[in-house]
Amino acid sequence: MKISIFGLGYVGCVSLGCLAKNGHHVIGVDTNQAKVDQINSGRATIIEKDVDKIIAEQRMAGRISATSDNMLAVKGSDISIIAVGTPSTDKGHLNLQYIFKVAENIGEALKHKNTFHIIAIRSTIMPGTCDKFAEIVEYNSGKKRNEDFALVDNPEFLREGTAVKDYYNPPLTLIGSDNVKAAEKVAELYRQLPAEIIITDLKIAEIMKYINNTYHALKISFSNEIGNICSELGIDSHEVMDIFCKDKQLNISPYYFKPGFAYGGSCLPKDLKGLQTLAHDLYIDVPVIDGISKTNDLQIQRAIKLIYKYWDKKLGFLGLSFKAGTDDLRNSPTVSIIETLLDKGCNIVIYDKNINLAKLTGTNKEYIDSRIPHLSNLMVSDPAELINECDIIVINTREPEFFNLVSDIENKIIIDFVRIDDSILSNRNYVGINW
Repeated sequence: MKISIFGLGYVGCVSLGCLAKNGHHVIGVDTNQAKVDQINSGRATIIEKDVDKIIAEQRMAGRISATSDNMLAVKGSDISIIAVGTPSTDKGHLNLQYIFKVAENIGEALKHKNTFHIIAIRSTIMPGTCDKFAEIVEYNSGKKRNEDFALVDNPEFLREGTAVKDYYNPPLTLIGSDNVKAAEKVAELYRQLPAEIIITDLKIAEIMKYINNTYHALKISFSNEIGNICSELGIDSHEVMDIFCKDKQLNISPYYFKPGFAYGGSCLPKDLKGLQTLAHDLYIDVPVIDGISKTNDLQIQRAIKLIYKYWDKKLGFLGLSFKAGTDDLRNSPTVSIIETLLDKGCNIVIYDKNINLAKLTGTNKEYIDSRIPHLSNLMVSDPAELINECDIIVINTREPEFFNLVSDIENKIIIDFVRIDDSILSNRNYVGINW
């Protein structure tokens, strides 16, 4: 394909060389004449393993060139890749002046082009930026989005020092667009790479780089806090984390990575508190670890706020234990929510097939007796009775029977904390806790 790349910095230079090596003809575009001259003389604009060799080879093969002429680049390509910088402002927002300037330039060039043009943004951008970019292109070109041109977000996941290796061995290739034709065309650039190509919504693609890098930062900070605790105890923190990483079923896995309700039960709250207390006794600050329980409390407050919108309605809770398939009520976030709502005077009915109050013993019984002693007055044994009586149905645990109970309901509000089934997400009476 014929490709133009706007921005000859880190991402632009690597993309220029690697796409050319894959057989495409690529024009680099930059306002910095020195960078343009470097590429045209077969030299890379960055210091990065293998890039200088690739640029030299591909320049000699005639597959790459560079220019500062936007018109020449757009008219001479089918796809324009945007790789200009989006640095942070003093207040932490993105400085989008460079990317929107490119939008103006491409818009001006598209005035004089009659064929369909695809614009793929590789720069790191916030959700909504592609739509704004398209508006600027439309304004400056007089052309129509998805008629004369299309926008694609194609975030890069390159690490400095291993960028070429990462380019050819990506964890995945992510493409977001509202135009199937454009998304498939950009996907063709990566078909030969050994990774899954995921085509998704524009805003999902736009936010993914931030999610990834924030999680990477979280991992480093979490590991350092564990290391600080271990160091004070004379424990080899590297061996600890090596063992931690060997658990691929829970620790390094998709488990616990589904947004939704707060955690509870007898293990997570207790052991988290234990580690926090240990760090405190060792006079070690662990703000990341300390923040975990605070975030969990905030999720409970979010749930309360969501339900309390309907304070004057009869509320039906499907599930009371901290998760499906158990009668463990210890630290159940649902118990905390019900306790708060009862204090506010709400009318509540509860169903949980796993809980038989007459058979509760030990810590479970003590917990309920201390938190909601009149729980027996709120519970029903027949879920159909709850559905018939209540105006608002709150799903708290992922029991298979709960989906069957609510799937056909149209005249009641369904509040879902566990994403019981994707088929009802679009129902007009459905509300999810964070989807």
